[in-house]
Amino acid sequence: MRREFGYPSSLSYIHGILIIKKKIKVMVNSKDMQEANYLTKANINSLAPSVFATTPSSDVSEKYTHIPTERVIDDMELLGWKPIEAKEVKARKKSTKGFQKHLLVFRNDDVVINGEDGDTVYPQIILTNSHDGKNSFQFQAGLFRLVCSNGLVIADTQFEAVKMRHMGYSFEDLQVKIKEMVKKLPLTVESMNKMKATEMEQDAILQFAKDALNTRFSDDEMKRIKINMDDFLTPVRKEDSGSDLWSVFNLVQEKVITGDFDYKVGTKLRKAREIKNFKQDMLINKELFNVALEYAS
Repeated sequence: MRREFGYPSSLSYIHGILIIKKKIKVMVNSKDMQEANYLTKANINSLAPSVFATTPSSDVSEKYTHIPTERVIDDMELLGWKPIEAKEVKARKKSTKGFQKHLLVFRNDDVVINGEDGDTVYPQIILTNSHDGKNSFQFQAGLFRLVCSNGLVIADTQFEAVKMRHMGYSFEDLQVKIKEMVKKLPLTVESMNKMKATEMEQDAILQFAKDALNTRFSDDEMKRIKINMDDFLTPVRKEDSGSDLWSVFNLVQEKVITGDFDYKVGTKLRKAREIKNFKQDMLINKELFNVALEYAS
C-alpha cells in the first residue's frame, strides 16, 4: 500500500518565490519544461553496482546492521522522491569492491522553487552510503538549476547533513528526516533572494571569482597559476550575464566544477579538468555556497 507524505503548509509564496507543494501542478511553458530522466534500477546497477549489495563486507563489526540502499530507494519513491543520478567511488581494496561508498541524487518534480524571473530550481536530496562499515547513511540538500542543468550542494551552515547509523532502520524514521529537510527549504529561498538582491561591483565580482577558485586550488597553487579572469567570468548563457550575486555564483560554480577554463603554469597553458569525484564535487560545492553566503551577508 502506498503511504502518503504531506509537505508542511508553510511552503508557499516566500519573498516572491513560489515553492510548489506535492499534488499541485507546476505551470511552465512547454519549451521550458525539462523531463526528468529518472533512473531505473538497471540504470543504477550499471552506474553504481555497490548500491545493490545484499550483505555487508566482511570488515564490519558485530553491531553493524546492514541496511540495503535498494530498500531506501524504494522508500524514497513512496515519499515521492526518485533517483536521477548515481555514482560510486573506486574501491581501493579488493575486499571493499562491491561495498564501497556510493551516491544517489533524488528529485521530486512536485517540489520546485519557481522564481518570478523564470529561474526554476528543483530541490534535491543527496544520499551517500557504503556497505563496508565506514560510512553512515547521510542525506544532504542540493539544488538543480533548470536553465543550465547545474547541480548545487547547499552549505552545511544552512543544512546539516542528516545521518542514519547502521544500527537499525524504519520507513517512519526516514519519513521524519525527509520532512525535516523539506521544512528547511524556506531558508534556501531566503538565501537565493539575498543573492539575487545583492548587486556586485566589478571589483567584488573579481574577488568572489578568486575566492571561488581557491576552493578548488590551494593557496600555493593559486600563487603559481595564472587565469585570464575576463575569460573565466564570460557567461556561458544570457541567464548568467547579470551582476547580481546569484548570477555570478552560478556562472562561477559551473566553471569551477566543470573545468570550463584554461590556466597557465609558467609558460604552459593547461585545460582545467572536470571534477568527477563526487566527494570532491560535494566538498567544493558546499564551500562555494558558503563563500556566496558570506558575500550575501
